[in-house]
Amino acid sequence: MTSLQAAPISATSLHTSTLASLPLLARGKVRDNYAVGEDRILMVASDRLSAFDVILSQPIPGKGALLTQMALFWFDKLGHICPHHLTGDVPERAVTADEVEQVRGRSMLVRRLKPLPVEAVVRGYLAGSGWKEYQASQSVCGVPLPGGLKNASKLPHPIYTPAAKAAAGEHDENITFEQTVGMIGADLATRIRDISIALYQAGAAIALAKGIIIADTKFEFGLDPQGALVLMDEVLTPDSSRFWPIESYLEGSNPPSYDKQFVRDWLEQVRIGGKPWDKRPPAPEIPLEVIQKTAAKYREALQRLTGLDPVDETRP
Repeated sequence: MTSLQAAPISATSLHTSTLASLPLLARGKVRDNYAVGEDRILMVASDRLSAFDVILSQPIPGKGALLTQMALFWFDKLGHICPHHLTGDVPERAVTADEVEQVRGRSMLVRRLKPLPVEAVVRGYLAGSGWKEYQASQSVCGVPLPGGLKNASKLPHPIYTPAAKAAAGEHDENITFEQTVGMIGADLATRIRDISIALYQAGAAIALAKGIIIADTKFEFGLDPQGALVLMDEVLTPDSSRFWPIESYLEGSNPPSYDKQFVRDWLEQVRIGGKPWDKRPPAPEIPLEVIQKTAAKYREALQRLTGLDPVDETRP
């Protein structure tokens, strides 16, 4: 059973961790991963935010702690469906005393796995790029769908639309289930598909009871040294999923979401030298109001889903 309690949101944001006591393995869009011995990894969720695959220079205060708390909630709720990568060890014990504040509340100590090169995407509603593709082909990622669906329509049943993980800085590529079979074999591909759909259905039901629609999501898996399939990375957070408040949901329109949509919307309309931002680094400076609204959405999602009320030390 994972111990879960609300972590305070520190007034000091963490854009990039600097742990000298552990070897750095990689920096992702949000997480910094450090080696702890040969068999564990310390995953530190920073407050970085990426939009259109560009990492912004300004952090979202408390975002890393909120994502970590939500992931812990879901690992606890869904562990009966698939084993996960949490070790149960205390992350703060993996670093030196002067580094604890960089780790506290925003880190997970996990098993070191062999990551599989497949993003396991499950869609329960028609949204985003899926809606655009449906209008052109009445399908999503090659999966045929019935006619007459609208933007944000609930699908007759969840569909599995995997993607191939791209190199850093590149976009993931949508692929067919048959292509995943060619990459990792029929048995593993089938198990990932079936487990992903089961995880989505269980998580969506829990969230719906709390007033949140999970429109779509992605999962990541790895293999342990014995070859067992393990759920890893993050699970059902606003960074990996599309969350909609149920009271604002209306088929045929784009529902507001619990994520970085405020930032995306602002970046879409900003002008630099009279021209739209070309979505290449560096990103424009984001107004404080947009940052605060984005942070508030992450806080609201956690509180609504888990009942936890994170103490935000950045608010007056």
